Amino acid sequence: MILRPRVRGFICLTTHPEGCQAHVREQIAYVRTQGPIPGVPKRVLVIGASTGYGLAARIAAAFGGGAATIGVFFAKPPQEDRPAMAGWYNSVAFEREAREAGLFARNVHGDAFSEEVKARTVEMIRKEWGAVDQVIYSLASGKRDNPRTGKTAKSCLKPIGGSYTAKTLDTDKLSVHDVTLEAASEGEVAETVSVMGGEDWEWWIDALEQGGVLAPRAATLAYSYIGPKLTFPIYRQGTIGRAKDDLEAAATRLRARLAARGPGGDARIVVSKALVTQASSAIPVVPLYISLLYRVMKEKGLHEGCIEQMRRLYATPPVFDAEGRIRLDDWEMRPEVQAEVERLWGQVETGNLKELTDLEGYRKDFLRLFGFGLAGIDYEAEADPLLLSGEPAVIAE
Repeated sequence: MILRPRVRGFICLTTHPEGCQAHVREQIAYVRTQGPIPGVPKRVLVIGASTGYGLAARIAAAFGGGAATIGVFFAKPPQEDRPAMAGWYNSVAFEREAREAGLFARNVHGDAFSEEVKARTVEMIRKEWGAVDQVIYSLASGKRDNPRTGKTAKSCLKPIGGSYTAKTLDTDKLSVHDVTLEAASEGEVAETVSVMGGEDWEWWIDALEQGGVLAPRAATLAYSYIGPKLTFPIYRQGTIGRAKDDLEAAATRLRARLAARGPGGDARIVVSKALVTQASSAIPVVPLYISLLYRVMKEKGLHEGCIEQMRRLYATPPVFDAEGRIRLDDWEMRPEVQAEVERLWGQVETGNLKELTDLEGYRKDFLRLFGFGLAGIDYEAEADPLLLSGEPAVIAE
């Protein structure tokens, strides 16, 4: 079948298997050209490994530091008449590239919130490694089925304490307009914290420790974002921000717990840069901010994508803030960068959108998430959805 992008709002309904494979290979090539990274943990578990920062961290650890990796992810597999989700193609492509490079790589496919997937992952680690050295928690989901309560929680993107009106970008109509978001209820806040907070991260560490597969010096990381004042009402001071506060509180508890197990035991929050991901594309106001940020950071030679950020995480000494978080958003938050973004924010409207923003860069990065716009791919040729269908030994069902 001919596969072309069909975009609806903040999601692309189609994917391209060869394009996703090319995207993974492109990130691997970048890491390889930058040279080896010393000191990378040798056995790395990535929970939420199929896209964005999770995938990039896995690539950086494996192809930069020679790490053995296990990736946990959930994505709809392909059918003869329908392509898989991008995360499926990414994960199978990564596993195949790693094997060809002589690196250990396995995937666990299923709901990472479930006790079953945790148990299956513990058993795989016990069988293949004995213990895990680093656990990266990078889940991004709109809902969570809590296995202990039987309840399903759904996250939402809303302000807290009152409605909020601001500019936003309609990527379909290529227009700038005001959007008003109503305040979240207490129940909506609680559900968002349940989905995106730190409880499941701690449950994963519980499962690994109780299963006897957490190395004495094991460390763990999870991702967060702070951002500028422009996005505070919808992000850091909104429902997502409340969930990130909970995630960061979990990091504090885990840090004390893992440090008590032995020297080197640690837990940290990595505050990353604003980038085009499947998660960020869904947040009102944020796409417009990112399109402005891209322009400013590219002009100043400071722009990074997910893979550049994750290689920097492994290859350079960490920069900690007062709360002990690792700051990879330091270039984004430079005063001169934010001052220019704020200046452009005050001017941007539909008529000058293409002039003032890096809209083209935003849209390009968005489509690449789904395997479109990659060099060397003939998008007019017939594509086989089953090209990267995986084998039973690769995808543990």
